[in-house]
Amino acid sequence: MRIAGLQKLTLLDFPGKVACTVFTAGCNFRCPFCQNASLVLPERFGAETELEEILKFLRRRQGVLDGVAVTGGEPMMHPDLPDFMRSVRELGFRLKLDTNGSFPDRLAAVIDEGLVDYVAMDVKNAPELYAATAGVSGLDVGAIDRSRALLMEGRVPYEFRTTVVKGLHTAESLLRAAQWIEGASAWYLQQYRDSGEILSASGLGAFGDEEMQAFAAAACAYVPTSVRGI
Repeated sequence: MRIAGLQKLTLLDFPGKVACTVFTAGCNFRCPFCQNASLVLPERFGAETELEEILKFLRRRQGVLDGVAVTGGEPMMHPDLPDFMRSVRELGFRLKLDTNGSFPDRLAAVIDEGLVDYVAMDVKNAPELYAATAGVSGLDVGAIDRSRALLMEGRVPYEFRTTVVKGLHTAESLLRAAQWIEGASAWYLQQYRDSGEILSASGLGAFGDEEMQAFAAAACAYVPTSVRGI
């Protein structure tokens, strides 16, 4: 597993927990609005953080931190991720996983083994617009749908989340996405922001606060929806 960095303290990334965040390098998507180009594009990868360095840090934080949030990039593209999660579990920490949902079998395996306490899965857009939004021609939305259905079984606490981008999303596409995840426990809409490290910002923009609230209000007919970050 390629570890790109560590945020030693977060009160935001793992709901209800005092946690740290581990960043993995590499992603199988190329979402143009991605705010972490250095974690997605191999030519931008920085120095790798050694696994043992992360584990040493966690040993020192036993009894101080509640959990570890694993994000990326796309963590589930690393076959040895479960080994890391087991090591974290052995130290007594809870685990939160961020994923784009494109590895349903791997997601099912870590849920079945009890390695994860909370999953945040991206819902990029309405299914028919997924490939363009994820930046992957011919994307298999069926794999995403399997992950969606798996989480909605409710075997682990979860949330769906969508970064809403002018140029990729519309009120209609967001409503179709809400219908796709109808009955889910929670959906968070996140306002697009240019971090300065956007993968491809050309033609993209942010919706206003009132527009974001209107999107959430309409989606509430299908799934509890909130706006995050405004």
